Amino acid sequence: MRAIATVCLSGDLRSKLEAIARAGFAGVEIFENDLISFDGSPAEVRQLCQRLGLTIVAFQPFRDFEGMPEPARSRNLQRAERKFDVMEELGTDFMLVCSNVSPQSLPDHERIVADLRELADRAEARGLRIGYEALAWGRHVSDYRDAWELVRQADHPALGIVLDSFHILSRGHDPAGIANIPRDKIFFVQVADAPLLDMDVLQWSRHFRCFPGQGRLPLASFMQALAKTGYDGPLSHEIFSDAFRAAPTDVTAMDGMRSLIYLENLVTEGPWAGDIPASSGYQGVHFIEFTLDEDSAAPLGEFIGALGFRHVGRHRSKNVELWKQGDIHLVLNFETDSFAHTFRLLHGTSVCAVGFRVADVGQALDRAKAFKAPLYRGQVGEGEMEIPALRGVEGSLIYLVDEQAALDRQWQTDFELFDQDSRDEAGLVRIDHLSYVLPAPQLLGWQLYYHTVLGFEADTENEIVDPHGMMVSQAVNSPDGSIRVPLTVSQAQGTLPGRFLSEFRGGVQQIAFASHNILASVDELKARGLPLLRIPPNYYDDLETRFDLEPEFVEALRSRNILFDRNDGGDFLHAYTDTFAGRFFFEIVERRDDYQRYGEANAGVRLAAQSAQA
Repeated sequence: MRAIATVCLSGDLRSKLEAIARAGFAGVEIFENDLISFDGSPAEVRQLCQRLGLTIVAFQPFRDFEGMPEPARSRNLQRAERKFDVMEELGTDFMLVCSNVSPQSLPDHERIVADLRELADRAEARGLRIGYEALAWGRHVSDYRDAWELVRQADHPALGIVLDSFHILSRGHDPAGIANIPRDKIFFVQVADAPLLDMDVLQWSRHFRCFPGQGRLPLASFMQALAKTGYDGPLSHEIFSDAFRAAPTDVTAMDGMRSLIYLENLVTEGPWAGDIPASSGYQGVHFIEFTLDEDSAAPLGEFIGALGFRHVGRHRSKNVELWKQGDIHLVLNFETDSFAHTFRLLHGTSVCAVGFRVADVGQALDRAKAFKAPLYRGQVGEGEMEIPALRGVEGSLIYLVDEQAALDRQWQTDFELFDQDSRDEAGLVRIDHLSYVLPAPQLLGWQLYYHTVLGFEADTENEIVDPHGMMVSQAVNSPDGSIRVPLTVSQAQGTLPGRFLSEFRGGVQQIAFASHNILASVDELKARGLPLLRIPPNYYDDLETRFDLEPEFVEALRSRNILFDRNDGGDFLHAYTDTFAGRFFFEIVERRDDYQRYGEANAGVRLAAQSAQA
């Protein structure tokens, strides 16, 4: 059973339960604080869950119970009886007991075993069960293996162990021992991931947990050990996260569902082992679609014309234009009764869709459906091609284009084509990467969407200094590297991404085009009158010394406002246009040898130049 704890989501208990049901979960853990703040009885919560088709699989947590001296021990047993009353009203038979963190607790092994047995006796008398979980910061019990030994010695049918991936993996405990625990004594399993941080484990747990697939903990080893036991009970998220507390409830719930599906597919055995198709191979970005009105047509046409793009086609039945250069296709959509128009009402002139070339569209769609990605079907005229599309995280579209469609069949079928002469281009050959700006709480959700639905991998996270605050960028890339999508967030409203998010609600802010010879391309763009971002002269004075470059080469960069970076893989040259209408801007890049980064070392200089321009 796929389940999730109410603590994972923002909002009140009712909205949490409704979002959990909409996401397709079958079970829910009721977190005590959510119940306490609910304006209704536990019986009303039970009735709400019944209407939503949810089973309450656990009530939690019961804290600081075992190993306490008197009179605290007697009070704890009375407190447990009251919790049992609540459980009966909720209609659940299972309560999670955390290992004690109280400084009053005693390191008395026999006392702890006796307390757990006594609690289990009382639970059994009322038809209930309890599960014991080792907190990573437990005072005397912090290792699941110690918790299991206590449960084993208590030897009670109403007492089992709770396994939590975070508490096990955050302390570096080997999960292989899970395989030795009898299946019928594993009462409950909670899963969480986390980034690798060097900090106090309690603070790490309370603020930085995330869904499996969003962090770096070795969850595959945890799941493989669990699968060997034959455990077939609930698999449930328990996530404490500042980001999740600020994120939309429905979005987080759906992320949680995708995460569990991903987790199930880390193993090939066990009752919940999945069979999700592998991601399809990719062959780059096929096209970028802009939505704009007639007033923006001339300025944007002039701008991309100066970039060397040619207007090469008009759609047969829609107010849509095709512009081309090299292997780059830009679609300009002026429709007023379409998805593009709706997107434009929210974001203004913007990128509303992209097309990814995929090796196997059917396989890509099967994977997307398995991860519950919403599909999109637009209006298709008679004789026109229907290209499947997915709705992205922020509502834009991702079209999946097969090889035959990418070999101009799409354009020849749907467009009246003209001006196929490529001699008047500027040497831009393909789309190198697309950079999105998004709200900070959504970064993990975007990463998970690309990782699960599309099979992309997350790159390293980079902190970048803008003159008006900090920003964070992390790319998600197709396995072959042909599609690169940096994701940028900033909680400072004055930064370039912060202003873009505030004014235009985010989306694509930067589009990078690759050139085989950036010096020649920039010369051509300058001759066309394209406004390029001016880089401060001091940058080039430092560059010559930093990389031991020839003065003539540095002067060639300086005169063209080209930035330079070098690492073990090779060299990276890149230049930027001015920002179009304060919205998005273009980058021209040349990668030499095996350079795979984005020139992050130059980001501060570029942002300062853009800030001065604004």
